[in-house]
Amino acid sequence: MANSNLKVFGFNCSLKSSQSKESSSTDVLMQQMFDELAKNGAEGEFVRAANYNIKPGVTSDEGKGDDWPKLLKRALAADILVIGTPIWLGQPSSVSKRVLERMDAFLDEKDKRGRMPSYGKVAICCVVGNEDGAHHSAAEILSALLEVGFTVPSGGPTYWTGEAMGSDEYKDRKPSPKVVTKWNAMLASNTAHLARLLKAEPYPGIKGGR
Repeated sequence: MANSNLKVFGFNCSLKSSQSKESSSTDVLMQQMFDELAKNGAEGEFVRAANYNIKPGVTSDEGKGDDWPKLLKRALAADILVIGTPIWLGQPSSVSKRVLERMDAFLDEKDKRGRMPSYGKVAICCVVGNEDGAHHSAAEILSALLEVGFTVPSGGPTYWTGEAMGSDEYKDRKPSPKVVTKWNAMLASNTAHLARLLKAEPYPGIKGGR
């Protein structure tokens, strides 16, 4: 195992909170990815975003009752961010969009060299659903993460979709599909490698960038 010198944080953006007592296919795929990241020296945890009051808005603090500031602190303390989402109506969940919208604040939080708080941090996504739409959902999430300063490694997303209009769920696939397992290992390796490089030599920004 590689030295455990990288921190990972993630958001499971299922529509269901933990109080629902229902298992989550997004949880399963994310846990598999976190296990692979740990093998590459990157360890951490992910939370169920629906458990928190993430207020609508595009600032880092939307006032009384907003849980986002403490979640953001945990995300920015990590070297790697993982966004997990189910597919609904062929798109990433509304919860994932809320999380991404709050990161829009980074555009106004640049340092003196024009670097957003997310510069030098790596991001990937996990997408799961019972219909087509994995590529579209991953494209939405990764494009947004790139725009707010994260760096995406080769490969970008891991995903699984069942048969169109079918009833299969990823959490019920035991063992997991070999192609997904193999790709998780490759993406984890790419992600940890890139995060380690950027941690050692961050983006320099530019003089007067702000």
